[in-house]
Amino acid sequence: MSQSIVSSTNLETKSLVFECETGNYHTFCPISCVSWLYQKIEDSFFLVIGTKTCGYFLQNALGVMIFAEPRYAMAELEESDISAQLNDYKELKRLCLQIKQDRNPSVIVWIGTCTTEIIKMDLEGMAPRLEREIGIPIVVARANGLDYAFTQGEDTVLSAMAQRCPEFQSNGENTDLAPSLAVLESTSECKEQILSKANIDPLVLFGSVPNTVATELNLELNRQGIEISGWLPSQHYVNLPALGKNVYVCGINPFLSRTATTLMRRRKCQLIGAPFPIGPDGTRAWIEKICSIFNIVPQGLEEREQKIWQSLENDLQLIRGKSVFFMGDNLLEVSLARFLIRCGMIVYEIGIPYMDRRFQASELEFLEKTCLEMNVPIPRIIEKPDNYYQIQRIRELQPDLVITGMAHANPLEARGITTKWSVEFTFSQIHGFSNARQILDLVTRPLKRQKTLKNFNFTK
Repeated sequence: MSQSIVSSTNLETKSLVFECETGNYHTFCPISCVSWLYQKIEDSFFLVIGTKTCGYFLQNALGVMIFAEPRYAMAELEESDISAQLNDYKELKRLCLQIKQDRNPSVIVWIGTCTTEIIKMDLEGMAPRLEREIGIPIVVARANGLDYAFTQGEDTVLSAMAQRCPEFQSNGENTDLAPSLAVLESTSECKEQILSKANIDPLVLFGSVPNTVATELNLELNRQGIEISGWLPSQHYVNLPALGKNVYVCGINPFLSRTATTLMRRRKCQLIGAPFPIGPDGTRAWIEKICSIFNIVPQGLEEREQKIWQSLENDLQLIRGKSVFFMGDNLLEVSLARFLIRCGMIVYEIGIPYMDRRFQASELEFLEKTCLEMNVPIPRIIEKPDNYYQIQRIRELQPDLVITGMAHANPLEARGITTKWSVEFTFSQIHGFSNARQILDLVTRPLKRQKTLKNFNFTK
């Protein structure tokens, strides 16, 4: 075992190595996507259709008390539902009418769970009929833990919502620019800028991020002369972006492969394959790729990236030369590993529950390029890792930090391995230039804690 581990992580590895161990999904439940989507889509209501276990999970994981009246609820399936003694349609209609009366949302999102898959509830069949009866759009997303990992819950919701977006109508030439061109006829430079913006096809970004992060990414592209037509999801369901043949779309999270496929195949959009805007290096590469699509020469990105790296120097000194091991949980592993390698860390292994190599092709290429530039071994990427074998490799390699799910954090800590919960990266603001410090704070905190404990002789 030790020989195979050493050979797979030596400096002779000059290309990406993919493996699959066909382990189970040891991840957070995908229905947790409700926790950030109901806050992002302000006029929505999420109805999770599952058992009491799902309700307990949401109550504990989300930490929202019942008196706060959150915009989500549980439709609890009991024995009579599972044994088909009750009419599912009538029960869901009763709940949706109550939601309409109490909250009057613009859309109701049904979240399917493992139980709805097992008992074969026809949610897609019931939704259109009930939608006509109550007069509120109903979007069905099957975010069950049997088929999907942690963050893929959002992927299923956005994929379903993409099919509800209006059709983009191309109006040909923009006649509204005629007065501006007449006024600026003498200044050829300004005239060219207006014409270039008029010829740019619409750009839609997909992925749920806090409004502050969305504003920052909007401003970064605006600085390059690129206007964003809309976001999926939008802040309000009624403002979903128009999609169609002449619309370019670009993702900001690596776990949205199903949404990307829906946008390309069903809505005929043009997908921009780019590294994801995580870390200053990723953000720069993301903006540069979008600029290249619109034939725009990016301005000032190199200086902006270097300025961010300089501001992070104190934290970088702490992690340079340290090693990290990703057990796999939230599908952000490849992007985070690439950023940490650029920071000077060595990544032994990237465990990931699911890998769509087509959607992440640019990120994988960027990872390989970063490893070669930093002169570090290229880590193995293991899809659906087997945790038993992973723990054996961790014992052999003794990494300085293991980024893992909550289930394994305490057992590893008890064995003297420093850990960090991967779920914290999901719920933190990690996109864009300015949020690189958030990532480093999450990574350096357990290392600083371990250093402090050693100084007080609290560690074994």
